[in-house]
Amino acid sequence: MEGILASDVDIDQQHFEKIGRIAQDLKSDYGHERDELWRGSPFEWLIRIPSRQKGAVGEKFVEKWSQACGFTVGLTGDSEADRMINGYRIEIKMSTLWTDNRIYKFQQLRDQNYDYCFCLGISPAAVHAWFIPKNALAKNQPPALVPQHGGTVGVDTKWLSFPADSPPKWLQPHGGTLFEVSKIISSIGDKP
Repeated sequence: MEGILASDVDIDQQHFEKIGRIAQDLKSDYGHERDELWRGSPFEWLIRIPSRQKGAVGEKFVEKWSQACGFTVGLTGDSEADRMINGYRIEIKMSTLWTDNRIYKFQQLRDQNYDYCFCLGISPAAVHAWFIPKNALAKNQPPALVPQHGGTVGVDTKWLSFPADSPPKWLQPHGGTLFEVSKIISSIGDKP
């Protein structure tokens, strides 16, 4: 590297070390509590993967869990729904617990071609689940189900956000636990 003196390299190393110390100081402000909350959980690895991958992991969780429950599972063949379960088109959304405010936030709920939305909430020591008919997601239900983009006039995308320990009452008939969701799926049977 022409034009770079040994002293420049030393100075650059000093700056690297400075920013490294700053990073260590800031670490406790960003993620320390999250790491502690998830430490020892079988889901600890989930908080370290990018958000984009979490969606694919959520789909695999639901697929493999559904198969383990004896449900028929397959792909839809299009991007309007993530899986078929017992002949129904299922959109799958997963949220890990947001550490700073202890909420689940299921994002990018769209008006697409699916029958049910399977919302899977992963906490360090608990798993929550809801099997929500698409029509239950059609209208806004503040403060939990609101437009994600465009303020109050946004209609193309919603998110469902609520404290993990107190989901909205309108979600009660749609599950809350994986056991309750398995009963719902069993009760609706195969799609005719």
